[in-house]
Amino acid sequence: MSLGMIDLGVVGIYAVALFAIAIWVSREPAGHAKDTEDYFLAGRALPWWAIGASLIASNISAEQIIGQSGQGFVVGLAIAAYEWQAAIVLLVVAKFFLPIFLKRQIYTMPQFLETRYGAGVKSLMSVYWIALYTAVNLTAVLWLGGLAIESLTGLDVFYAMCGLAAFAVIYSLYGGLKAVALTDIIQVVILIAGGLAVTWIALDLVSGGHGPMAGFARLGEEVPGHFRMILDKDNPSYSDLPGIWTLLGGLWVLHFSYWGFNQYIIQRALGAENLAEAQKGLALAAFLKLLIPLIVVVPGIAALILAQDGVLSAQTLSEKPDRTYGTLMTLAPEGLRGLVFAALVAAIVSSLASMMNSISTIFTMDIYRDYIAREKGEKHYVLVGRVAALTAMAAALFLARPFLGGMESAFQTIQEYSGFIAPGVVAIFLLGFFFKPANQSGAFAVLIGSVLVSLAMKLGLPDMPFVLRIWIVFLAIMGLGVLVSLVTAPPEPGQPVALDGIKFHTQPGFNFAAILVMAVLVTIYAVYW
Repeated sequence: MSLGMIDLGVVGIYAVALFAIAIWVSREPAGHAKDTEDYFLAGRALPWWAIGASLIASNISAEQIIGQSGQGFVVGLAIAAYEWQAAIVLLVVAKFFLPIFLKRQIYTMPQFLETRYGAGVKSLMSVYWIALYTAVNLTAVLWLGGLAIESLTGLDVFYAMCGLAAFAVIYSLYGGLKAVALTDIIQVVILIAGGLAVTWIALDLVSGGHGPMAGFARLGEEVPGHFRMILDKDNPSYSDLPGIWTLLGGLWVLHFSYWGFNQYIIQRALGAENLAEAQKGLALAAFLKLLIPLIVVVPGIAALILAQDGVLSAQTLSEKPDRTYGTLMTLAPEGLRGLVFAALVAAIVSSLASMMNSISTIFTMDIYRDYIAREKGEKHYVLVGRVAALTAMAAALFLARPFLGGMESAFQTIQEYSGFIAPGVVAIFLLGFFFKPANQSGAFAVLIGSVLVSLAMKLGLPDMPFVLRIWIVFLAIMGLGVLVSLVTAPPEPGQPVALDGIKFHTQPGFNFAAILVMAVLVTIYAVYW
């Protein structure tokens, strides 16, 4: 056991405070019963700072902290492309996609697809997203979080997963999105503080006690290959991050699928007070995204030097890179170790709670209400949502080990799984926004084609980097969607998006933030190309 009494006290204070705040923010005025808009969209009253914090807390989970730290150990800074390019995508989503979603006053992404293409497309995507969030996203967060806790405490990974699942269920099931989003402000503060503490400790150890800046300088001198954003073809990790194609290829498709059309991410913006608040929230999230590699990737690079120095076990980390962050956590002194542990738990339970809420929203509003039990009361649908969330969490607990236990890198595995359908998701939304003739037949062709073409290329060209494969599939099915739509019946009246009635104007503050984020990213790529 690596947690002392002080550590356990810190974690206990964090848990009690989180529960208390979740209950407090979830309370309703006397005489008001929580309805579906309250539970699933926080009453459409979220301010920008809650949206931005919740987006990052929901996103930065075990997948990023554990997975990207492990990839930092193996690959280096190039894995940060998943974070830094996401900042650009957040700004694009805020300016061009949110005005369309908020204009239609939707609860879910499948609901938008129904208004644009019809009930068939909505039903197909509802089932897909529920399966993805349960079998891939929830399982990944539970498994990687369980591995980290096992590394730190010695607790069996299954019981660690059970504890994380119970924590997320207890604090989020009652309050819904409002409890999740407003407590995420605390989660982000703890996450960043704990993450920076791990980075500081690791870099200070690398420097032999001469401070983190000296440690960072040593990393650059001794492992310069780990500070290249664009990998050469002879790099062992080129198949995962294929050089210039990380900038020009399918990584953008994955980003837009995740940040633009992913229910458990975009749901925060759908719960905003208004469009301006939602856009400011995404701009804040873009700024926070710039910091994430500092607290997840850099410690992984530092672990490589610490393993060479004998401070950490080189054999253990080489065989299972996903254990890197959990091993680094053991280096923190008592008390601070508790804060770091609380930060990891904060990241995990926030993501679990967000995914649970999104699964319950899609199941209740897009499947149960439409096909199983119409004309029920609001209280009934809220109860169904809670049962759906609990059921999904239980299923994920038992799927985690069989799905991910034998994977070399869970982070890259998740990206590849997502890459089979991400091109189709992005294509149907872009065609739905900007190509008026797009119809239901074209949408089905895109979704089915995404899976079939991806599988054919995976089997026929197994050595092609999946980032490049995703880009080729995306371009091919975009063309397929256009062709099928043009040769089949036109969409129903009212289905095409009337862009002339939507304002894409953004406030000066948002425009300044966007320019600043872009300037920082251009500088980073110029320095570490």
